[in-house]
Amino acid sequence: MSRARRLLAAPRLIAMVALISACGSSAPAETGSGGNNSAANAQQAVRFAKCMRDNGVSDFPDPGASGKFTIDGIVNGSSLDLSTPAFKQAMSACKDLEPAGFTGSKRSSQEQHAALKFAKCMRENGLPDFPDPTPNGPLIDTSRIPSAAGRGARSIPRFPAAASKCTAIYSGQLGLRGQ
Repeated sequence: MSRARRLLAAPRLIAMVALISACGSSAPAETGSGGNNSAANAQQAVRFAKCMRDNGVSDFPDPGASGKFTIDGIVNGSSLDLSTPAFKQAMSACKDLEPAGFTGSKRSSQEQHAALKFAKCMRENGLPDFPDPTPNGPLIDTSRIPSAAGRGARSIPRFPAAASKCTAIYSGQLGLRGQ
């Protein structure tokens, strides 16, 4: 990842924090009869994207060619402000169409190891109360950061610099590259 892209990823990560702290996925994991559900998942993601646009988030992207459609991918690939009331309202309105895993899914053991290193990096860079992420929870959960006190990560003075530095170091290991 180029230096310019890493620098652009930090504000997006911060925006992701606001969304993750406000929205959790209650979407059930996809189940099937043993076959590949990628076509069904892609169709669900397209319907969700359309719903988001229809509900006031006009710049909400369609899923990428890889078939993956996660909040991390959107944050890493756009300038959407996920903390706006319009975005939160659209997420609420489109919840029934939300693709499985959109706001989080279980990390692999390597990704969880990188997530723990990311959390340690955040603590070492001015956020001593930054919690270790759970294996199937969001990377950044502001509801578990006492210094955020329900105000969101942007309210923490050292958060942007720490997030920028730690994202630049661990984005590839965490799967935060464009999807």
